[in-house]
Amino acid sequence: MNPADVAQSALPLVSSDVSLIALFWHAHWVVQAIMLGLLGCSVWVWAIAIDKMLLYSRTKRAMDRFEQAFWSGESIDELYRALSAKPTQSMAACFVAAMREWKRSFESQARSFAGLQMRIEKVMNVSIAREVERLERRLLVLATVGSAGPFVGLFGTVWGIMSSFQSIAASKNTSLAVVAPGIAEALFATAIGLIAAIPATIFYNKFASEVNRQAQRLEGFADEFSAILSRQIDERA
Repeated sequence: MNPADVAQSALPLVSSDVSLIALFWHAHWVVQAIMLGLLGCSVWVWAIAIDKMLLYSRTKRAMDRFEQAFWSGESIDELYRALSAKPTQSMAACFVAAMREWKRSFESQARSFAGLQMRIEKVMNVSIAREVERLERRLLVLATVGSAGPFVGLFGTVWGIMSSFQSIAASKNTSLAVVAPGIAEALFATAIGLIAAIPATIFYNKFASEVNRQAQRLEGFADEFSAILSRQIDERA
């Protein structure tokens, strides 16, 4: 038989539709599972990104409001009573923790305040660590998707190309019409891996920088407030 006739007879068996949906449906089931997993990771990445952007925006506004109230000249005892009556986070939580330790020491009528400064700094450090942990929650997911996504997509591509070569060997037809769809299906997995990994990497870097910025702001307030309380301890000693 003429080779041209063989190629023509094989063409009807090959789908000419190279749309994204067709590439997915014609791919091997292993490649399909990888694509679905990567698409799920991509949706998860964007959900985390939106949640983190809202969280960091709320935290920044809360810090601004607290600093405005703290430096407005209002008595810190009145500010403590107002904040301790409700759940607090971020800078307000650090302030409440320090003031609570301060109040406990004076209510116990201790004669020595040698360890008070150290205890106040300790509770503020613990409060800051908890706040940073809250801000960093689920950032590991972004880092994992950003680093592993391309490799998972590449695995799907390798598997798809292997399946395509097996189909080519079975049909004994190496025409472009037979080879191209299989290669396109395989490369589609890598494309989805990059779609998931690139935003994840960008968001992780952005959010890690934001967490570091807010942690430095908390530590700066803790140092300032610790100095204020230290002066009052010296006056009472």
